[in-house]
Amino acid sequence: MKTDTADQHWNNQWAGIEPGSKWLTPEEDVKTWATGLAKGARILDLGAGVGRHALWLAGEGFDVTALDAAPEGLGEIDKAGGVQTVQARMDSLPFEDCSFDHVLSWNVIYHGDEDILLRTISEIRRVLKPSGTYLGTMLSRRRLPHEQAKYPGREISRNAWIFDAPGTDKVHPHYFCSAADLLALFSGFECLRLEDREHEKPGSWHWHLTLERL
Repeated sequence: MKTDTADQHWNNQWAGIEPGSKWLTPEEDVKTWATGLAKGARILDLGAGVGRHALWLAGEGFDVTALDAAPEGLGEIDKAGGVQTVQARMDSLPFEDCSFDHVLSWNVIYHGDEDILLRTISEIRRVLKPSGTYLGTMLSRRRLPHEQAKYPGREISRNAWIFDAPGTDKVHPHYFCSAADLLALFSGFECLRLEDREHEKPGSWHWHLTLERL
């Protein structure tokens, strides 16, 4: 069973993106992270969407590659220009070992089961240079009861859930984890920062993590 299918939903979302969408505004966490990076550093934005982070980072003087499985989002980035775009799956990155100084993946890699997730993390580790940083988010197990209260759902494999929520990406597998799960998944990394916090909606718990490749 293929589980990394959420790009089907997001491709439709990117095709109808409207001015002022929150998906066009870079996150403050990303801006803060970028202040500690060397100018000109090569950054991979893995799951770049319509480029809210890739385009901002490029504007700050970084050498950015935007990768996504959804072509509509990459098309929006190409319209803006200044960023190399690559259409590919997150668990099979078409780059040489140690190609990037840093990797960003915001609200992306938890779209799938544990097998997809482990392969994706392995690929992130492979393409990162030693001592390079990874900034990302994961879904917290604390969020799961809130989703279960809203939609009927079922666990398709360990920590991976789908929900009866037509019109949302929750019909596609999502992975929810504890801190212990998360640290075990990211072998080969040193944890620099880990915080579980809500996003804009009550119950929308996400892990925010900054890691360094060993």
